[in-house]
Amino acid sequence: MSLLSWKLHGNGTSIAPGEVVSTDERLSWPRTIGVGLQHIAAMFGATFLVPVLTGLPPTTTLFFSGIGTILFLIITQNKLPSYLGSSFAFLAPIAAAVNKESMAAALGGVVATGVLLALVGLVAKMVGTGWIDWLLPPVVTGTIVMVIGFNLAGAAKGGLASGPVLGTITLLAIAFFAAFSRGFLGRISIFMGLLVGYLVAFLMGDVKTDGITSAKWFAAPTFTAPEFKMNVIILFLPVVLVLVAENVGHVKAVATMTGKNLDDQMGNALFADGLATTLAGSGGGSGTTTYAENIGVMAATRVYSTAAYWIAGLGAIVLSVSPKFGAVLSAIPGGVLGGVQVALFGMIGILGAKIWIESKVNFADSTNLVIAGSAIIIGIADISWTRGEFTFNGIINATLVAVIGYRVFHMIAKSRGTNAA
Repeated sequence: MSLLSWKLHGNGTSIAPGEVVSTDERLSWPRTIGVGLQHIAAMFGATFLVPVLTGLPPTTTLFFSGIGTILFLIITQNKLPSYLGSSFAFLAPIAAAVNKESMAAALGGVVATGVLLALVGLVAKMVGTGWIDWLLPPVVTGTIVMVIGFNLAGAAKGGLASGPVLGTITLLAIAFFAAFSRGFLGRISIFMGLLVGYLVAFLMGDVKTDGITSAKWFAAPTFTAPEFKMNVIILFLPVVLVLVAENVGHVKAVATMTGKNLDDQMGNALFADGLATTLAGSGGGSGTTTYAENIGVMAATRVYSTAAYWIAGLGAIVLSVSPKFGAVLSAIPGGVLGGVQVALFGMIGILGAKIWIESKVNFADSTNLVIAGSAIIIGIADISWTRGEFTFNGIINATLVAVIGYRVFHMIAKSRGTNAA
């Protein structure tokens, strides 16, 4: 199959029961565009939340999200249907970097993360991914993800305090859509809750519209150059591990759904996401990751065609050239964002527990219990260690405890025969 050539599935208008539209197939172009728009809707809520919460330009992040998706499809040879959106793993280190230095320094951390992830991808292409499974067993991965989410509890508290009424309304709306809605609306409950909160804020007169009315309809995104400072770059090191785990997990999920062996694309996927993250950080956007939200769209539509992802990537680029659109996002009141933060950061933390449950982590093993529990407390309490100009914050220290502690103490337990059966 050439890069931009897909076979027409059946008559191009319908999918028979039990059939799927494979990666190298497509429906008619109007229907393919429709599926592509669903992918845009699925990624949209999460992708723009990261820049809104961190202060990055939303349109710039959206631009690099679209560019990154297209690069990903090219590098994986159109064999791996995935969308690259903003990664929530960057929320904590970006906030810490801005507080410590500047946004430019934070972007330097994003670039460094991308370079390291790309190197991991190259190594995986050469020697496989067995070493990744050894370094990041589920108990470690789940712990790191949980720490990244719950470490942001203080930021969520501050956001909610800036507008408790709007924050509570937004939070209740998110919970309502999650509990009441089936299918697609349930999966984008955070986005729907934000829309409700934004609408209520507008009706209450809490939305400042000056920036919206003065913004141009069309213009190039705002680009910002990064700065590289080692005391900031170290804050981003745990994110590399999270992105590796996310990408590997998503590739395996897509392989299961499509019934195809995609092991040969694992290294390509990691390299592509690393390259996309490097480009995003170089121009002022947030780092990227493959999106579970879009995997959900494939499960619902049974359309795995990469053509739909080309539509989604190009659509994101088109949306990114509207400053008016970015101004609408930037006008969201702090209280509304606070409600979103409470739900979102909590959900990120609980995803760590989900990894444990799905992988059947053995917490009857006291070593697992002590390592995971200690790392989580270190991360949530943000127990830091400063040496000169370098500060190892709670997330870094928790990651070190989880990764190194797991291997060292399991080795001791195994030698002593004290590990649980």
